[in-house]
Amino acid sequence: MAEPNSNSLIRFPTVDQCESNGREKHTVVADMDGTLLIGRSSFPYFALVAFEVGGILRLLLLLLASPIAGFLYYFISESAGIRVLIFATFAGMRVSDIESVARAVLPKFYSTDLHPEAWRVFSSCGRKCVLTANPRVMVEAFLKEYLGADLVIGTEISTFKGRATGFVTSPGILVGENKAEALEKAFSTTTPEIGLGDRKTDFPFMKLCKESYIVPRKPDVQPVGPDKLLKPIVFHDGRLVQKPTPLKALLIILWIPIGFLLACLRIAAGALLPMPIVYHVFWALGVRVTIKGIPPPPPKKSTGQTGVLFICSHRTLLDPIFLSTALGRPIPAVTYSLSRLSEIISPIKTVRLNRDRVKDANMIKKLLEEGDLVICPEGTTCREPFLLRFSALFAELTDELVPVAMSNRMSMFHGTTARGWKGMDPFYFFMNPSPAYEVTFLNKLPNELTCGAGKTSHEVANYIQRMIASTLSYECTNFTRKDKYRALAGNDGIVVEKTKNAADKVMGC
Repeated sequence: MAEPNSNSLIRFPTVDQCESNGREKHTVVADMDGTLLIGRSSFPYFALVAFEVGGILRLLLLLLASPIAGFLYYFISESAGIRVLIFATFAGMRVSDIESVARAVLPKFYSTDLHPEAWRVFSSCGRKCVLTANPRVMVEAFLKEYLGADLVIGTEISTFKGRATGFVTSPGILVGENKAEALEKAFSTTTPEIGLGDRKTDFPFMKLCKESYIVPRKPDVQPVGPDKLLKPIVFHDGRLVQKPTPLKALLIILWIPIGFLLACLRIAAGALLPMPIVYHVFWALGVRVTIKGIPPPPPKKSTGQTGVLFICSHRTLLDPIFLSTALGRPIPAVTYSLSRLSEIISPIKTVRLNRDRVKDANMIKKLLEEGDLVICPEGTTCREPFLLRFSALFAELTDELVPVAMSNRMSMFHGTTARGWKGMDPFYFFMNPSPAYEVTFLNKLPNELTCGAGKTSHEVANYIQRMIASTLSYECTNFTRKDKYRALAGNDGIVVEKTKNAADKVMGC
């Protein structure tokens, strides 16, 4: 929410006057909205939780409640307004679902709104504490993992049998004097060196610090780049592409029924029409397909000759379909996992891998004897400009390898999920007003760089990974499917298990 009172903030110097050198042994205490974050409104983050956990109806409830929250915030108290947002968002939700969204969805959006001056001071201190009116369950994962906060003190939500009641526990919403009391309790024997805030209700806790600085509101300030975080956000989940402000939330709610019907039409066109005309029909229906490079011609049947194995980067489960669209002919695909619904509506043949190396190798060889084939050796999708580690099995099976760099663009919904039902992935992709795919065919791998010429399968896989990464201006990593699912869903993608997030494995090619 925006600041209800525009009283002058001249009591404290501005944050740009704070010296950040030599602060390694100092403690900083900072507010979150409007201080560490440029934006002062917490509505978008409540909206993300509402949509990702409760769906469109919960988002609608939150949107309807937001004018009431705004009225209370401006004319009654900041605490009253936030209570309404918390109740409308959390009431009845499983706490584990809220924590999952906080870990897998919110960090990506928080990270795009980091205030440069506040981060300069905050990151320079040896001990970091955040005091916030936001529910701690929403913000703690981001603040600790990506900003290095040692202590997060926020509003505590009330729970009953693993579900949020929609109410908060004592001492209530952490604003004003409640913040000051929480700070005194946490630092009973020491006094923090620096206090950062942005509004009048932060003054009580700021007065308790040796130095205090105001983060002034500057609409034109540019957020800190993602490369400045303690570690990169390689994996993130959630369906929404953009941060849902009230206006965008309204547009999403109004668009979903229309978008779903449009998605059904686009999927039907791709599944039922002959592949040579799908490219043109997609363009007529607003789906943009851009082809770069020279696609190889269809294979000629001859004794002992196998088909081409297309090696694709993996952005959504629709990669093989758009490859087939670009070629104008259906290319079978092998996949590690696919929902039954996706198999039914797929316009191309899909074959499941068994995760048994010998069985999978024999299956792929047999398919190549029948013609061309497509495989995504990353084993799972990645949204950010990174390539996951390529499984090397494909390089052992044929020397007819054609790398294909796949990239896409979505403006409203992501067409992938790690936590949700994968059967909806193609629908969400095609629900975007004008989704786009770019298919770039690279040169066929020279024989001297294949296993047939003495290269190891890992050398071939790594070389193709570097080729595709260079074409897309992406970064290679050693992350695998298991790393992704452990980071986002707390399991390895097959068996549910709680594991520590291994998010520090990014490395050069």
